[in-house]
Amino acid sequence: MSFMDRRIPGFLVLGAALALPACGGEAEDAEAATEVARGTEAAEFVRAVNVEVEAARAGPFTEFVTVTGVVEANRDVVVAAEEAGVIRQVYQERGAQVRSGQALAKIDDRVLSAQADQARAAADLARTTYERRKVLWEVENIGSEIAYLEARSNAEQAAANLANLEQRLARTVVRAPFAGFLEERMVELGSTVSPGTSVARIVDTSPVKVVGAVPERFAADVATGREVVIRFEAIGVEEPGTVSFVGSAVDNRSRTFPIEVRVDNRDGRFKPEMSANIRLPLRNFAEAIVVPRDALIRDEGGFVVYVAVPDGDGWTAEVRPVETGAAEGGRVVIEAGLESGDRVIVLGQHRVSDGDRLNVVEERGAPGDVAAPEVIE
Repeated sequence: MSFMDRRIPGFLVLGAALALPACGGEAEDAEAATEVARGTEAAEFVRAVNVEVEAARAGPFTEFVTVTGVVEANRDVVVAAEEAGVIRQVYQERGAQVRSGQALAKIDDRVLSAQADQARAAADLARTTYERRKVLWEVENIGSEIAYLEARSNAEQAAANLANLEQRLARTVVRAPFAGFLEERMVELGSTVSPGTSVARIVDTSPVKVVGAVPERFAADVATGREVVIRFEAIGVEEPGTVSFVGSAVDNRSRTFPIEVRVDNRDGRFKPEMSANIRLPLRNFAEAIVVPRDALIRDEGGFVVYVAVPDGDGWTAEVRPVETGAAEGGRVVIEAGLESGDRVIVLGQHRVSDGDRLNVVEERGAPGDVAAPEVIE
């Protein structure tokens, strides 16, 4: 029945009442007839609210948690001098890509070189003396055993002294401990350094690590090797990653535990200290009912939704208290209160009350893939 059809009986009665003679006691009769017409009109007119509904469907989903993380270099090391002296050569400029073992700077080695040459001559003499003493003692049985043992000891000491000086001589060249980028250079040509003086900072950013803190209630759901998705908001990029480390202790102040996620970075897009969101899969469920977040209405007892239920040849609104679960992307998991197939009002729900007549103008299909709910920390 249309809106005008419902109003016709009321107008007919009202018209009949107005046609009565308005004189004496007949005026009272006309007023009574008007009241009857009004009552008849109210009885005949039924409000119908235009709404849109979505059929609830049960389907599989994965619960996620999203935590904020920070990008860190795979390796970030400050290389220090191991010998004292003056920087005589600088081989690499800031920002250069370096190989593992590549020379970065050279410390003056003239004094050490002279000492090494002297030690080399002494080692040669001690070795020759020992070899001759050995032949005399072991083959010709000439000399004493003490002289033979002293010659051997002198040769070993001279060789060790030479090896030590050669090692120190090699350390006058400051080298990159691994492949990466020369992020900072702390010395210039002519700088004087001593053992422990910072010379350069080498950063390896392929891959990078995204470090985050996960609330302790998810400790049983996070493990190394878990595949995750990293969202770099600053550059609008999502990248898959793998959990490479899960902390074994919970911070007693934040009640979180640390994790690290390894992300490929061969093109160098991801910079250390860049912020990122780590989207961690937690539990998988075979079936769940998910509805739009906007369908929920908060009342004093929690949340309710309105459902369109068949009523003869039309629809009636029915309020349903619901228990909600995780949410993501504008959709919420309903843990109790709805069944698969219920038609949830998703547009116009704020204009209806329990028992209202409804005019369903559109019924949205349930999404093919139920959105994965997420807990945002």
